[in-house]
Amino acid sequence: MTDLASAPTAAASAPGSASPLHYHLLGIGGIGMSAFARLLRARGHHVSGCDEHLSPQTAQLQAEGFEVVQGHAAAHVTERPFGAIDVLVASEAVPKSHPELAAARAAGIEVRPRMALLGELLRSGPSVGVIGTHGKTTTTSMIAVALWGAGLDPSAFVGGNVPEFSGNARLGGGPFVAEVDESDRGFAELGCETAIFTNAEDDHVGGDLATYWQTVEEQHAAFARFVAASGRVLFCLDWPGLGELCAGQPERLTYGVATEADYRAVNLRPDETGTFFEVTYRGEPLGAARVSMPGHHNVLNALAALAVVHLYGGDFARGAASLAEFRGPGRRWEVLGTFGGALVIDDYAHNSTKVAAAVQAARQTGRRVRVVFQPHRYLRTQQSWPRLADALMDADEVLLLDIAAASEPPIEGVHTTLILDRMQAQGHGAVSYWPDRAKALHYLCESAAPGDLIVTMGAGDVYRIGDELTGKVRA
Repeated sequence: MTDLASAPTAAASAPGSASPLHYHLLGIGGIGMSAFARLLRARGHHVSGCDEHLSPQTAQLQAEGFEVVQGHAAAHVTERPFGAIDVLVASEAVPKSHPELAAARAAGIEVRPRMALLGELLRSGPSVGVIGTHGKTTTTSMIAVALWGAGLDPSAFVGGNVPEFSGNARLGGGPFVAEVDESDRGFAELGCETAIFTNAEDDHVGGDLATYWQTVEEQHAAFARFVAASGRVLFCLDWPGLGELCAGQPERLTYGVATEADYRAVNLRPDETGTFFEVTYRGEPLGAARVSMPGHHNVLNALAALAVVHLYGGDFARGAASLAEFRGPGRRWEVLGTFGGALVIDDYAHNSTKVAAAVQAARQTGRRVRVVFQPHRYLRTQQSWPRLADALMDADEVLLLDIAAASEPPIEGVHTTLILDRMQAQGHGAVSYWPDRAKALHYLCESAAPGDLIVTMGAGDVYRIGDELTGKVRA
């Protein structure tokens, strides 16, 4: 495995260039941009970047030797503090009036959208692109880990930290496995060798954000364009409607528990920490498998990974063994530790389908399920608070925090108490609202007991409660 933190800075060049270039990344502390930084440097390029706020991710990049500065300013381009820049990379969410973008255009420096860069990587050789509304990070991680275990030496671009790769990126000589995020509208113009299509719902739809889709139909049409531009698609047959979205792709394969699926998970045997199952391909057995993360959705994610191992000619048994040891990427059913006999888990679930899946996984453990939930974004809460409330109903206890704004302005009348009121009206007797996070932490400290499962849940900073309970220090 290539260690990207110590990879040489004068090796093979990235797609689109015959010699090393200087890439400057706006928002380098983001989970996607930081992965680009590591991949580009491992391919021999000079990489610098800036971010509005310094974070554990930017600190880690600096520790790895990257040049990172706080804030955004034209001087990063005009005064060249990191040396002459060849390519400035930015997401579509960055406004065109951004000072560094304007300075780069005035200086004749190429400005490359982040999705265009991902497209070049996907086109540079055998590639697997994971699309869908839910499960992309986990599925991408599982595919990369399974291919690695199967001896196929993948490269990887992941929207989360993978312990096996010591980060969110990996450089190898095999297929390039990438998470392709539909929150960036530019993904619709890409394609890859093998598209993995997990599901399609209505996330990242509506509102004024530049990267959001105006309608769910527009977003789903974008999924269909990505699939049609790819060499083949492997889609989840258990998710209704995906077949129609894949109609433009003549080479279609399916996975799921459905009888008609090409790749099937059969003989599922769940336990408190995961699920044993067997994999068949068009009725013929491929081998036994296990996913060491509870929840039916993780069986499907693991099945997709093992299907990719089979498609690319890897050693199925070795890939399955590697996957059985995988405990998931950061913030996806991440085991933080214990407190007072309670098991403490953190999960990124933030929309209703993900929340329902995480609660189902929690119930599989057989423990008393206590969820600390932080709604994410005012717009998402406005659109889905009834579904969020319904998704949380199966938890034994729910502690609700204030909405994580994620830079959105408040929307009048949209508040966490909407979820609270609906759950109480539907008869949940152990749901409460905690505007003071310190008091919520104190309550958990006082009440944690053996047999409890405490799950911090949401896309904001709710994980800090679990960190404080267990003493976890994040890199």
